[in-house]
Amino acid sequence: MGDRRTAASRTAVLLWQIAIAAIILAAWQLGVKAKILDPFFVSRPSAIAGRMATWVTSGAIWDDLLVTLEEACLGLIVGAALGIAAGFVLARSPLVSRICDPYITMLNAVPRVVLAPIFLLWFGLGIWSKVALAVTLVFFVMFFNTYQGVRDADRVLIDNVRMLGASERQLVRHVLVPSALTWIFSSLHTSLGFAMVGAVVGEYLGSTRGLGHVISQAEGTFDTTGVFAGMVVLALVVVVVGVGVSRLEGWLLRWKLTSPNVD
Repeated sequence: MGDRRTAASRTAVLLWQIAIAAIILAAWQLGVKAKILDPFFVSRPSAIAGRMATWVTSGAIWDDLLVTLEEACLGLIVGAALGIAAGFVLARSPLVSRICDPYITMLNAVPRVVLAPIFLLWFGLGIWSKVALAVTLVFFVMFFNTYQGVRDADRVLIDNVRMLGASERQLVRHVLVPSALTWIFSSLHTSLGFAMVGAVVGEYLGSTRGLGHVISQAEGTFDTTGVFAGMVVLALVVVVVGVGVSRLEGWLLRWKLTSPNVD
């Protein structure tokens, strides 16, 4: 009975999402047709869909999309690894945390877009300048959530596990990691979008390939349809990858719930 209600609820949510998207697109299309909206500035959904279909069938978008995905994935992996590691270390070391706190605050306050030209100067127009920008966006999101997740671990449970003779490795594996896992995956959804933003912004400011380059080229020729088509492709990719992350999250959280007791 519960499974049926859950399935019905998911179906209802999906139908509402589709209906809202359909209403927005229909209003947009009709607004252009009625000359309420100027197609030069906002294009039209049918033209955007046609441009995307042309890109897909001709294969013109695939190379640029793969470049952006490569940059975003590398930025996400490196930024997440560094953020999780730093979050664990500082959460377990209050003295180190107090020492590093002002520096972390200052670095987090630096606008990431300002760093993009510096990374272009350091790493050139290749993928690594975009990866570096994506890392700076992902790192702090993962760091703060990991830090909070570890700090929020049940203190009574930690004390009891220590009284039972658990080692630091066992404490991390069976208590701290499960405690932080929900926080980490919550931040991973946000970090995924930030990684794509970092890659695309870097490409937009200086690149010869990628979705950001496609959008920049379209903007340079006042091709509003191309700009919107590039943004829609980017949004669809993030949604698809986000679904994969959600499935992975569900699998790992099942592991969390069934995690064995400390040996």
